Amino acid sequence: MRLRPDDLPQHLARGLAPVYLLAGAEPLLLQEAADAVRAAARHAGWGARQCLVVEAGFDWSALVTAAASLSLFAERRLLELRLDSAKPGEAGSRALVSYAAAPPPDVLLLVVAGRLDAAAQRSAWVRALEGAGVAVIVPAMDGRRLPDWLAGRLRARGFNPTREAVALLVERVEGNLLAAAQEVEKLALTQTPGPLTADELLAAVGDSARFDVYALADAALAGDSVRVLRVLAALRDEGVEGTLINWALSKELRALAAMAADRAAGLTVEAVLARHNVWEQRKPLLRKALARHGSGVWAKLLRRAARVDRLLKGVEPGAAWDELLHLALATAGCDPLGCELRSS
Repeated sequence: MRLRPDDLPQHLARGLAPVYLLAGAEPLLLQEAADAVRAAARHAGWGARQCLVVEAGFDWSALVTAAASLSLFAERRLLELRLDSAKPGEAGSRALVSYAAAPPPDVLLLVVAGRLDAAAQRSAWVRALEGAGVAVIVPAMDGRRLPDWLAGRLRARGFNPTREAVALLVERVEGNLLAAAQEVEKLALTQTPGPLTADELLAAVGDSARFDVYALADAALAGDSVRVLRVLAALRDEGVEGTLINWALSKELRALAAMAADRAAGLTVEAVLARHNVWEQRKPLLRKALARHGSGVWAKLLRRAARVDRLLKGVEPGAAWDELLHLALATAGCDPLGCELRSS
């Protein structure tokens, strides 16, 4: 069965198929579709998860072995297969067709691939997976669809945007869906839900700011403590909400904690970056960050970010902005609090 991305949530609410193929040209939408399947699987009791990353020289017998092996206590498992290339090759095609012919009852297979051209969508392995379960092909977002998508995303966060506000946001993000999603999250953190005009949007996410919260996060990931100090001071002077800054840092820390855990489990850096759908232009930055700290440190920093959030919201007493600075510097590898940040 083939579904549109918009139809996936309703399908998952009704129950799970034994096989899912997710493919497409938009990394954000692909990631969100995969997250939806994972969440539905967890809710339905598929507690264990195993991930196979298909790289050059991948041994396709690993798929057969993983599907055949019983997990601890015979727990139902989500088996995730991430294709480095949209084409699995002859051996991969045979393995996938064979799997689809008789999916194991205790395994849910999630295959995540990149863009599939028309010929690939007619290939034997795609048709086999589609016949055994569900295929969701995420189309590229064009200029005609982007306004409706953005408006829907704003409404999902409680906003009622005017047509002019949506047009302004479309112009600002220039077709970058990740940037669009981040702008909506920034609005949700700093604005009261309800009507949203173009003037209100411009005031909230206007281009006048000299520094952006993402510039601070990138400086911290790059290990540039001097730039961290300069950008954070400018953001504070410009009146940027501390909760927004902490959100941007926490988002990166959450991703790095998960990536570092995968590294600790034995995956290569490139396999980890592929598994987490890291964009090509951000890979050097995240390679540098992953080399700086181990999984234990990233988990510690994520817990520190949670405390900063409580301070900023007044739930706990303390110097919130000082703690936010300490967090950013610790992320960059310079820990002013003297806590141990050795890789672990």
